[in-house]
Amino acid sequence: MPDTTRRLFLAGGVSTAFSFGARGVTSGAGQVDEALRLAIARRKIPAVVGAAANRRKTLYAGAFGTRDTSGVPVRADSLFQIASMTKAITTAAVLQLVEQGKVDLSEPIAKHLPQLADLDVLEGFDAAGKPSLRPARTQITLRHLLTHTSGLCYDTWDEQMLRYASVTAGNPSPKPGPLMFEPGTRWQYGQGVDWAGRLVESISGATLEDYFQDKILRPLSMSDTSYIVPEAKFERLVCNYHREPSGGLKQNERKLPARPAAFNGGGGLYSTAADYVEFMRMILNHGAGPNGMRILKPQTVESMFKNQIGELSAGKMRSFKPATSSDVDIQPGHTEKWGLGFLINTTPYPGGRSAGSGAWAGLFNTFFWIDPHADRCGVLMMQYLPFVDKEAVGLLDEFEKAIYRHL
Repeated sequence: MPDTTRRLFLAGGVSTAFSFGARGVTSGAGQVDEALRLAIARRKIPAVVGAAANRRKTLYAGAFGTRDTSGVPVRADSLFQIASMTKAITTAAVLQLVEQGKVDLSEPIAKHLPQLADLDVLEGFDAAGKPSLRPARTQITLRHLLTHTSGLCYDTWDEQMLRYASVTAGNPSPKPGPLMFEPGTRWQYGQGVDWAGRLVESISGATLEDYFQDKILRPLSMSDTSYIVPEAKFERLVCNYHREPSGGLKQNERKLPARPAAFNGGGGLYSTAADYVEFMRMILNHGAGPNGMRILKPQTVESMFKNQIGELSAGKMRSFKPATSSDVDIQPGHTEKWGLGFLINTTPYPGGRSAGSGAWAGLFNTFFWIDPHADRCGVLMMQYLPFVDKEAVGLLDEFEKAIYRHL
């Protein structure tokens, strides 16, 4: 009997995918449903969509909660801002260019992006609060950009960068940066993949939107992933919320997003859980998309899961903007590494992903993981700030354990 998927849209904002094959209905979907349904009620999260798959097929898809305060249920095809989950797709695009010999991971990136030549490193501030800068001794490489070791940091998680941005507000430097450290000497989450996106545009001659659609998204049938939300899809867009000092979540204004003037490799895509599953399944299939269509070479995918930062550690980020992000410690008490596009856990999660899995997230509490050892991947999408809010992380943990326990 050929394998097919029947998707049911039920009342109350629930949608579940049941896979039918030689062994019948995928067991455990109901238990995962129940875990998510109970969790969002207990944790008071407005909406969540989750999905999981293996190399061959989607194993689970469920949607719970409402799109906004109007009460419209979310669905399996609801649209979310995926923010930094864009970075993995940008990384795949860059690695396509590496495979073609158009750029090298180890060469100075200024060869292709002259703006990144001769940058300065922030050494501190003098007694008057003026930034103290010196020329960088090390040229930034593409590997630095993709592994968050370039020194180009986000101010949300870097106190020195936040202070620099504050004292130079209204009088910005014409140069990018400055760097918060000498390239290659530290891991600090930042703007590296933003610049890698500019590299794709510079080399390909196409915008990121057009390049992604042509080389990654259409080949993977990711028809709902784009930097642009057309009016016809606006009804499917999930509203964003933010946590107030009182502890409650307040809905932000819901309106059709304006078409961006430029496309950012570090964030900005809108997508669905079902679409992102297709990207992850390509990774599980060693770079092959539907019908064997090749997106990346197997050896390239293998490199994405290899430690690219040596003795440095990744994934620990103290927040200096608590309304935007809580402190980030994805696996407390354990050391993590960074590959190409993914955070790599060096030890297994109890009841969840294997050691050596790749993962990352988006600012509005969207999360994914890819577990080649267990042939599993999962994505969980919520839509509120702050990032890694304890309730969102708790829900992710419950969802992941339910996937491994019941599917």
